[in-house]
Amino acid sequence: MNRRHHLALSARWLATVAVAPWALSACARRETAPDFAFTLLDGRTQQFAQARQGKVVLVNFWATSCTTCVKEMPHLVEAHQKFKDQGYDTLAVAMNYDNPDFVANFASSRQLPFGVAHDRSGGIAKAFGDVRLTPTSFLIDKSGAVVKKYVGEPDFADFQRLIGELLKA
Repeated sequence: MNRRHHLALSARWLATVAVAPWALSACARRETAPDFAFTLLDGRTQQFAQARQGKVVLVNFWATSCTTCVKEMPHLVEAHQKFKDQGYDTLAVAMNYDNPDFVANFASSRQLPFGVAHDRSGGIAKAFGDVRLTPTSFLIDKSGAVVKKYVGEPDFADFQRLIGELLKA
């Protein structure tokens, strides 16, 4: 090994060692889920912090015009049905640009077993970092920390495994 190659490897190793503690501490700090008021399709208004208290919750941003959202919805229903009695809940938040009648029809025709809200003002999406892409979902643990953000359709086997782990914690 020549001297230049050895120095390059040493520099990379030192950079990794110097950055590793920062990277690990950044991973350990989890963002707290925002609190917001929402109105379900049935007209009930709730505060998210109260609704999620002590539960593992998925907040899913979706739209009826989003083919991936429509495709993933049965998987979200399956996860909800599997874990709901163990302290898991789902909140499906329809984007502000979605037609309210389409949202209500979709939820009714598919008999969604969880809360569905229409983010008419866009305030919920803004509270979660200005969500614009659908589907985007946030998995929140019992203490209210965002554990994972999914943009697009998740690997549902891994998703359900993570829910199970969070419910045991």
